Amino acid sequence: MKKRALIVWGGWVGHEPKQCADLFAGLLAEREFDVVVRDTLDAYTDAELMQSLSLVVPIWTMGTITNEQERGLLEAVKSGAGIAGWHGGMADSFRSNPEYQFMVGGQWVAHPDNIIDYEVNVVDTDDPITHGIEDFTMHSEQYYLHVDPANEVLATTMFHNRVSTPWVNGTIMPVVWKRHYGAGRVFYSSLGHVRSDFDVPEAREIQIRGMLWASR
Repeated sequence: MKKRALIVWGGWVGHEPKQCADLFAGLLAEREFDVVVRDTLDAYTDAELMQSLSLVVPIWTMGTITNEQERGLLEAVKSGAGIAGWHGGMADSFRSNPEYQFMVGGQWVAHPDNIIDYEVNVVDTDDPITHGIEDFTMHSEQYYLHVDPANEVLATTMFHNRVSTPWVNGTIMPVVWKRHYGAGRVFYSSLGHVRSDFDVPEAREIQIRGMLWASR
């Protein structure tokens, strides 16, 4: 029996949610997932659907979520469905919902100097998500996040030569982490501002491995 994944996309269009949904729907289907794609948060209120899932992939930036929608998502993850996402589509989804942020393990607060060149440093080469992946560079937003110290951090980045926020220079910031929320596995990567960011092989491989790790 195939694992079932739900991709829910929407919110701010600047993060290219539909393009990213199309990409990862294909990649998950190649790995024998039954992929359900929805463009409404009401998907989270479909109890039968949520109970059938191995994995949730949220792609929703700067939105609002109803109590019923949030409860459906959080209860599914607590009960064992995995959740795996990236960038603002997971860590800047619902700014007024601290329980959602508690599940994610972090919340976006800034991307100093906007689109820049920066390095991602793999700090756990033994973990299956990052095994065999060496440090690599990105040309994108370098996310500054408020993060949960309980996260298991797999990759980091250092802020340096930031002009707009020089006080953060020298800060080492988590980029990729995993954690648990109830019985569910949670995976997050801050990479993926737009669809083309996943043309970087390491960013794409880390994301798909994280999805596979998180899935029930």
